[in-house]
Amino acid sequence: MDYNNKPETYYKFPRPEMLEFLPKEAQCVLDVGCGQGTFGGQIKNLNNAEVWGIEYMPNEGEMAKSILDKVFIGAVEDFLTDLPNNYFDVIYFNDVLEHLAYPDQVLKDLKPKLKSKGLIISSIPNMRYFRSFKKLVVNGDWDYQDHGVMDKTHLRWFTKKSIRKMYESIGFKILQHQGINPSGSIKPLLYNIPFCFTALDIKYKQFATVAQKIDLQK
Repeated sequence: MDYNNKPETYYKFPRPEMLEFLPKEAQCVLDVGCGQGTFGGQIKNLNNAEVWGIEYMPNEGEMAKSILDKVFIGAVEDFLTDLPNNYFDVIYFNDVLEHLAYPDQVLKDLKPKLKSKGLIISSIPNMRYFRSFKKLVVNGDWDYQDHGVMDKTHLRWFTKKSIRKMYESIGFKILQHQGINPSGSIKPLLYNIPFCFTALDIKYKQFATVAQKIDLQK
């Protein structure tokens, strides 16, 4: 996977819309795909929290080391056994799960790393976003791009419904599940007329999910 041809800001987005989901009481957070540590640094400032990171890109990971408390550089799958059990209040995945070959398995493997009632908070691109939907359904195109919903480095594609299914199938309780970064265009509303406005999810570029660890045996 070539992650080098990304916009200059790709690895240092502040993601204020995702900070809104951070519990005020969270004191130990893992940011998977931490980039240069910008987002994790904000968490440290807001909550005075201990923040760990995992970053695939070596240069960005080295930068994050100067901001975060601990940083692993490489694929998240390579460090699952290095993470302590029952340790994190929150694990963030900001536009990361779609880059993994088996995101459901990674989430399942990370469950023991969360404290009781710990949270996974994720942002995942919406394949039903109206621009992607139009290209596929109307134009018959499936063209990859350097970033966005059709990022060429994506290995998985999700919708609002499939995100929920993924989390619930591996024993998480959905606390929040909502669209973020909506389009300002009127087209999603126009496209909804034939569907009686039952497909409003197409206006959102991503969906943010807050999923709580539960015991499937209970």
